[in-house]
Amino acid sequence: MLGAYLPILLLVIVAFLFGMVSLVLSSLIGQKKITPLKLSPYESGCKPVGTARERFSIKFYLIAMLFILFDIEAVFLYPWAILYKKLGVFGLVEMGVFVVILFVGYIYVWKKGALEWE
Repeated sequence: MLGAYLPILLLVIVAFLFGMVSLVLSSLIGQKKITPLKLSPYESGCKPVGTARERFSIKFYLIAMLFILFDIEAVFLYPWAILYKKLGVFGLVEMGVFVVILFVGYIYVWKKGALEWE
């Protein structure tokens, strides 16, 4: 039984050793010339303006999470559309309930003003 897992164990050992050897060799052989140009931040070829510690509004994160939440519904709608004929009326009703729940959540978020960007 353990013989079946031997190739996987060998692969893990080889991957670990490769990573360790690469790190050790790069630290021993690699150049260590630190220049101000290497230490400067780089952003799309432009010199940065302002500080990198700027605070973002909580609305930014809230909108991002809501986008992910409501975008995930497409992940569930696609398989349903593929299997629509096999699921029949039961699948239609279940997907209707799912869409209604999502719509109620969307209306709730809208009424709370979470989608307002001010």
